[in-house]
Amino acid sequence: MTFDLANIIGLTGSGLMVAAYAYSNMARTLNFVLFNLLNLVGALLLIGSLTVHFNIASMALEIVWALIALVSLGKALMKGKAQ
Repeated sequence: MTFDLANIIGLTGSGLMVAAYAYSNMARTLNFVLFNLLNLVGALLLIGSLTVHFNIASMALEIVWALIALVSLGKALMKGKAQ
């Protein structure tokens, strides 16, 4: 493995997603906007990395992960505006 920009971007995305997971397990009250934003940005960074170092299974997973995070982020933002 080369330590190129694509791998740095992918590792950053992975780190954000791990941070989101840790946050969801440690927070007393979960901020759904923050949680889903971390997941969305992490997935998008990994998708960017995968355009250079392609893997079909990982790409499919990250696309689905990003879509779930995007929908959930939208719901969280709409719920916040309703309050």
